[in-house]
This record gives sequence, C-alpha cells and structure tokens, in this order.
Amino acid sequence: MKHVLMSLGLVSFLWTGPGLRAQTAELIHQSANPEPTAAYRWLDILLETSAREVDKVGARPTILARSMAIVETAMYDAWAAYDAKAVGTRYGDQLRRPEKERTQKNKEIAIAYAAYRTLLNIYADDQEWVREQMKKMGYDPDNNSSDRTKPEGIGNVVASAVLQYRHHDGANQLGDEPGSSGKPYSDYTYYRSVNKPDALQNPTLWMPIAFKNKEGKNFSPNFLTAHWYRVKPFALESASQFRSPPPPEWGSKLLEKEIAECAEINANLSLEQKAVVEFMRDGPRSTGQSGHWLRFAQDVSRRDKNDLDKDVKMFFAVANVVHDTFVSSWDTKRFYDTSRPYHWVRQQYAKKQLVAWKGPGQGFGKIPGEKWHPYSPDGFVTPPFPGYVSGHATASAGAARILEFITGSEKFGAVAIRQAGELTEENFTTAQMQARDGKPAKDVPASKEVRLALPTFMATAEMAATSRMWGGYHIRTDNEQGLIMGKKIADYTWPKYQAYFEGKALVAH
Repeated sequence: MKHVLMSLGLVSFLWTGPGLRAQTAELIHQSANPEPTAAYRWLDILLETSAREVDKVGARPTILARSMAIVETAMYDAWAAYDAKAVGTRYGDQLRRPEKERTQKNKEIAIAYAAYRTLLNIYADDQEWVREQMKKMGYDPDNNSSDRTKPEGIGNVVASAVLQYRHHDGANQLGDEPGSSGKPYSDYTYYRSVNKPDALQNPTLWMPIAFKNKEGKNFSPNFLTAHWYRVKPFALESASQFRSPPPPEWGSKLLEKEIAECAEINANLSLEQKAVVEFMRDGPRSTGQSGHWLRFAQDVSRRDKNDLDKDVKMFFAVANVVHDTFVSSWDTKRFYDTSRPYHWVRQQYAKKQLVAWKGPGQGFGKIPGEKWHPYSPDGFVTPPFPGYVSGHATASAGAARILEFITGSEKFGAVAIRQAGELTEENFTTAQMQARDGKPAKDVPASKEVRLALPTFMATAEMAATSRMWGGYHIRTDNEQGLIMGKKIADYTWPKYQAYFEGKALVAH
C-alpha cells in the first residue's frame, strides 16, 4: 500500500521511488562554516547553551523559543545602534552612533556584549561556560560599562533593556507571578487536566501520558507551560489573534478517520520516514523548533555568503516569529485542550488487534489496541501538552515564510543527512527495524544513512508537520491548521520587521 499520508495535500517535498531521496545538492544541513559572521558564531553559542539546558531539564520548546528570541533581539538592538537607518526594539534610534563609529569591529563588540549579558541571565546555571565562551571570543566578561558611546556599553545597555522588558512578560521567568510555585517558568493559571492518567472523563480532552525516567520509573508530566498563552508576543497584537477554528471532537466521523489514518501510517514507516520523524523531532539535545529553524537560517547564511548585517536581521526575525507562533499555538492548545493519538488510538482500537510499531528493533506486527505506542522512546512518548494545533507545524510555517520574505525566494536547496533510527532504534539493524511479525525484513538497505531533500522552505515546514503524523504525535487536522496559523502569523508580522530594518517602527511598551 502506498503511504496514506501522500493524500495530505499540503505536502510537497520531493519523492522518487519508494521514499525520500535528495537531489544533487551542495548545501548540507548544519555543515561547518569556514567564514562565520559574529552573529553566526554567537548563534552557535546560543544553540549549544540551549542544548546544554535541555540535557539538564528536558526539552521545553516554548521556553527555548522565548530565550532565543531574547538573545537575538538584544543582538539586533546592539547592531542597530551602528546602522544608518535601522531602529532598535527598546530605544528606537536613541542609541544611534555617528557614521564614523559604524565599523564592523564596533558592531561585533556591541553584539558580543548583548549576547553575553542575555545568555548569563537566561542560562544562569551555565554562567561559567558562557563566560569561557566570551573569553574565547576575545572579550572581557567583566566589562560592565554602560557608556553609550562605547560598543561595550551599547551591548550591556540594550541587553539590560530587553531583559527588563521580558522579565514580567507572562512567562514567569523569575517565578514571581502571583499564583505560581516560585519555580521559574511555572504555571500560575491553575491548569488542571479534566482527565487523569487512571480516570477518563472526556475522550476529546487532553490526558497526561506516562513516561519512564532513567531509572525505569513511570511519571506523568502535566501540561508543559500551560500559562504560555499569557506571554507577550513580539509582533502580534495578542496570543488569540489567529486562534484556530474548533478541532474535530470524539465521536465525529472526521476524528475517527484521522485516528485511523495516523495509526495506519505509523504501522508502515519506511526507513526514510523514520529518519524524517527523528530529524524533525530534533534529537535528544533538542533546541526545539526555534533552534531547528535558526540552524536552517544558518544554512541560508552559508549558502548566500551573508555578511554580518544580513545575519543579524535574519536571525532576529526568525527567532521572534517562532516565539510568536508558540505563544499563539499555546493559546489554541489551552483553549481547546485536546488529546493526542496516544490515547485516541488506544480508545478507538480497545479490545481489538491492530498492526503497529512494536518497539525498538521489533519492527511491526499485531498488538492489542490498548498497547499502541507512537514511534518514540519510552522516555519521551509524546509531547506533554495538548495536540491541537501542532507547535511544530505552526513554528515551521512561520519561520519558513519569514525566510522566503528575507531571501526573496522559496528555494532552500539543502540536504539533511541522517541515520535512520539513531534516536529510537540506535543499536538495531535495518532488517530488525523493518521486521514484520517477528521476521526480519528483506530487501532493505544495510546502511541506515538517509539523505533528506529540503527543496524549498515551505516544503521543509510541511515535512516538519507531516513528520508529526508519521511519528504518531498528531492527527492531520493538528498539522494542517498549524501550518495555516504559522503562515498567517508570518504574513501579518513581516511588515513589522521591515519597519524595524527601515527605521520606521515605533518602540513597543
């Protein structure tokens, strides 16, 4: 049977033969940059710092997106002081330096201190490592100047202003919002799921899912950052501005059809599809969709041989549009509070047998419907928050559209090289991974290497969205509506980024 998901009209990435195949391309995703700009190098440091945090506390995509937006905004504001017409987000044109001071060196110094100060604040547990990076870049980490005639001072001043603006933006970074537990980023809106892990009240609504920790014990995370709909967007008027229409409800023909579709696809994953699921899941050191799309932006920087000015503006716009897509998608998630395939498939196929993925290295075969499991490890079964709309789809569509606007083209042309199963079935052969009913599969390649074509920005976003259905994390509607939302957000906000670049924006308060 041909893969069901090819009926998904929004999917347009290239297929040849039985699976995804990359066309000849020179742009390899996440390859080394022989001549990185200062903005590119600081983005590398930001991504590594973010990944180190994920190692410690787990992936928190909303928080990661906000953190990256803060750092990139501070870098942009520092750079804007040395541009002829761009205005910053906090001081407008008040910090603009005379033409003779608008040198590459001064831009780089200002950017360095802006990035450094915001990183210290956001990633306080990693201050020593961040300090070491500052030293390696050739700067004094103890220079606290606020002299606005010096690039060090400009960097420190704008970082302080951006941080002050964001410390009480609804994210509860400091843990001091009334009603919170005192823990940074904790919920203060008193969210409680209607359904409990052992007590189903309403099948449409979200239910916590049992994960296994490193010791093999079960735990059920609550709705991650349930308060995120209250976080201040960067360029949107409100979190609810592009709220999606109602999703299908339990008992509807549409939901029944989409649950069946998700289960069928998940039971027929090729090696290429498994590679796509893991690529878009972004790995155990995930930097979330914000980090993923900033890496795609780095690919563009290498492809186009960007200078510092272009990199600063591109990273600033991508980081902030992804932040806005997470605020907006979390508003929809909180408003409708819908479940995910993990529970829906188990309910729809209860007391029935269905073909499904049986676990790492076990391939596919018949299992009881109540045992259905997405293509994901037990330590991260499915994201711990409601399904509608898909954050992956929303963030990806928003970032893809912004990259189209910035580059003036839909073309991406990158190739991502992955090892199928590396995050889920690392120690198993391809024959074991594709086994059927306990029998190793025949006619599968011995190599796990898969080359994924990323021909256009939007095709890459659509791949991200589709991967969530392939992986068993979302139904079709979650993804389709997420793509629609992301595009709307980018279309609405792009003129505001242009206004900053052209010196016409008003400072938001």
